Amino acid sequence: MQFEKSGNKLIAKSKRETIWIEPYGEDCLRFRSTQNKEIVEEDWTLLPQKEKACVIEITENKATIKNGRIKAEVLSNGTVNYIKDNGEKLLEELWIDYRVSNADLLHAREYKAVSSELYKIQLTFKSYENEKFYGMGQYANGQFNLKGSVLELAQKNTQISIPFLLSNRNYGLSWNNPAIGRAELVNNYTRWTAEGTKQIDYLIIYGETPEEIIKKYTNLYGKTPMLPEWAAGFWQCKLRYRTQEELLNVAREYKKRDLPLSVIVIDFFHWPMQGEWRFDEKYWPDPKAMVEELNDMGVKLMVSVWPTVDLRSQNFEEMLETNLLVTTERNEPVLMTFRGCCTHFDAMNPQAQKYVWEKIKENYYKYGIKMFWLDEAEPEMKTYDYDNVRFFLGNGLEVSNIYPFFYAKAFYEGIKNESEEEIVNLIRCAWHGVQRFGTVVWSGDIPSTFESLRNQIKAGLHMSMCGIPWWTTDIGGFYGGDPDDPRFRELIVRWFQFGVFSPILRLHGNRIYKGEIPNPNNTDDPMNLVGGPNEIWSYGQEAYEIIKELLFLREKMKPYIIKHMKKAHETGVPMMRPLFFDFPTDNETYEIGDQYMFGPDILVAPVVYESEIERTVYLPKGAKWKECESEEEYEGGQWIEVQAPLNKIPVFTKNGIKVF
Repeated sequence: MQFEKSGNKLIAKSKRETIWIEPYGEDCLRFRSTQNKEIVEEDWTLLPQKEKACVIEITENKATIKNGRIKAEVLSNGTVNYIKDNGEKLLEELWIDYRVSNADLLHAREYKAVSSELYKIQLTFKSYENEKFYGMGQYANGQFNLKGSVLELAQKNTQISIPFLLSNRNYGLSWNNPAIGRAELVNNYTRWTAEGTKQIDYLIIYGETPEEIIKKYTNLYGKTPMLPEWAAGFWQCKLRYRTQEELLNVAREYKKRDLPLSVIVIDFFHWPMQGEWRFDEKYWPDPKAMVEELNDMGVKLMVSVWPTVDLRSQNFEEMLETNLLVTTERNEPVLMTFRGCCTHFDAMNPQAQKYVWEKIKENYYKYGIKMFWLDEAEPEMKTYDYDNVRFFLGNGLEVSNIYPFFYAKAFYEGIKNESEEEIVNLIRCAWHGVQRFGTVVWSGDIPSTFESLRNQIKAGLHMSMCGIPWWTTDIGGFYGGDPDDPRFRELIVRWFQFGVFSPILRLHGNRIYKGEIPNPNNTDDPMNLVGGPNEIWSYGQEAYEIIKELLFLREKMKPYIIKHMKKAHETGVPMMRPLFFDFPTDNETYEIGDQYMFGPDILVAPVVYESEIERTVYLPKGAKWKECESEEEYEGGQWIEVQAPLNKIPVFTKNGIKVF
């Protein structure tokens, strides 16, 4: 390799490859490489950083670049390693050169041409004994320590790709590449793959603790706005309130019962056609009056928005002619076939962002509706042939994963431009930095089972390690659940207990519907899209009394929640986080994914198995713990058995701190 210094960049070149390494943020180095003629100056969703002073040294056999407490070395054969300031290796590329007989040469960086500019790329690092991984977004696979996992880097319903990897070896690695790919976190190597991209692009961050790394990561991609106090309350939703009067009657009933209610939601297909972004006047005749009545009750209204555009919609031809739609490289532009043949608006196109917001402004915002549920944000497709999809920024193989970022950006900037300060939207997918647009990420259309509940806790903890402090689930799960079934009633109570100690408390689901279909001969009739009852009084008196008390507990905790959401806003530190985040020196905590900290002072141990009325809880070293109900005190560093009848969730406070 030939080495040179250019400003604060270390540049290394071989016959085919160019490498750039530069400081980016605190104790962080950014690596880019390509076999194209030049590196593309594309930051994707990274925020600009102040130029950092760094130390670059070049010798005959290697070159090094140092930013704060992290150093990279590039050897003459092309190998790149990362080193702590004490000389210990953080991370090393894996090159295997056993060229005797017929043995192969394995390059750490492999490029295979896909087109004139795009490559299938593999980047391979060494695997280390006892290394543990967290983060990466959300995968409902039940894994906490991700070591040994193979993860698809692609956005799908319930699967969120935010390729930021937190290691217990004191580093974080951000794969700054929106291409479809794969992360192989296996025992003999760690490998990143992109199916179609111009270059390798990643950042490596050094930190002594997980908290330090997360703070530095969110400095690179952005932090969440301040959560409004009302958003910390209870959100009511179901599939689906079919009419204006039906929704208002539910809100009225909550107020009649003196129950806390912050947000109520109008779900999908309240519109005449996908891609029209307006109310169907037949069922929603007076949105202004509806919003006014809800405001008088102290209830915010959220409305579902889809990015889908039906080929029959009034806006399709205009959007097609002005290149505002996602298109295909071959065949007809039909990407989804749910209740119509649809494509999606191209959220990566700034003009499409403006076009859709103007429709939203005219048909929702002018009535006082300021919260939007950005569903289908992957975007969902009938067939995931990414190479057949064309976005404003490029082919689907290269850029698909960044779609939810721009979807969120379109609505955030639209609302911001109306001089609104409190911006809270709900979204089904995410990417690096989406948190800076005031988005609550929810975990998608998950099953109504105890297994799903167990998976959600781990999923939420991984999301918290990706800079996402506003996260939620469909309480009770989305698919299924019979409100009259005692087993589901048990599940909904246990899920509510988890939900109360979640960043956002939100009820949603497609419950089993036992009534008649209003118009079975008309498949397009939105009145046919209906699930069973899903209000807190829908599950019997015993469940109702328990859930009601949980809602009032949430109200008591609001000051604590807002206090630590302010810290999330200021520092990037999430409200919900793994035990090891607060107790990094306690090795036991790195394998516990069914307990978590809710802020620095509350340890939560949800009951996650059917018929379970006690559970084992680990209390981390370095603190004293008080069980909230019994007020019994325990020394940290031990496992204990805790009674947990249906009306109780095991919760502990740290060092005698009173929270509620």
